[in-house]
Amino acid sequence: METIKIMPCLDMKEGRVVKGIHFVDLKDAGDPVENAALYQREGADEMAMLDIAATVENRKTRLEWVRNVSSVIDIPLTLGGGITTLEDIDLALEAGAEKVSMNSAAVRNPDLITDAATRFGTERITVAIDARRNKEMPSGFELVVSGGTRPVGKDAIGWAKRCQELGAGVILPTSMDGDGTQAGYDLAFTKAISDVVDLPVVASGGAGKLEHFYEAVVLGGAQILLAASVFHYRLLSIREVKEYLREKGLKVNLE
Repeated sequence: METIKIMPCLDMKEGRVVKGIHFVDLKDAGDPVENAALYQREGADEMAMLDIAATVENRKTRLEWVRNVSSVIDIPLTLGGGITTLEDIDLALEAGAEKVSMNSAAVRNPDLITDAATRFGTERITVAIDARRNKEMPSGFELVVSGGTRPVGKDAIGWAKRCQELGAGVILPTSMDGDGTQAGYDLAFTKAISDVVDLPVVASGGAGKLEHFYEAVVLGGAQILLAASVFHYRLLSIREVKEYLREKGLKVNLE
């Protein structure tokens, strides 16, 4: 049995953690350094930091945010947002990230995945896949880029399979239909991706109660459970989630 990992996510804008619903209506959710330190104390296995405005504003990730957060944690940090070149990855890793997550840039230039995996190692390369429901797509899910603002007419599940072939080490799917709603992960989307790749899949978007985390594993096929709102607003602690998953028979690290 694989050990299930909990990954709180810091969505960043203007130096603060923010959280929205369906990628919009952003609200302040605290200081990133304070949140990161708390989540590590609570037992987070990994952490994600997404500079959510970088791609939309056509700029690079703010590396000072990475340095500040990485200085208070020693668990793996995945950085996303504005990662478009091998140099960006170099700088992110130098600033304290252990992995990077790419989305729009990988769609524009799929060779970036292969080049990055070759240079830095597959295990450091996560491909984030944002999608929305669209019946015209073969799988029913359409790939969306630029922070959820631009659908690209490409099937999201087919793209996940291609990402594995190109050298991605982790797939991070987020359903725009579920993001921030706390109504549960989009299990159909998560499962569709986990069915076509042999890589770790991160369930993302919509966690609101303990059952949602369990469902993401047993119904969605995820190995890593990302959540934001429930942790930022202190609705659940990471410890609570892990104890619940252990009681349900899943393997977690509770040290």
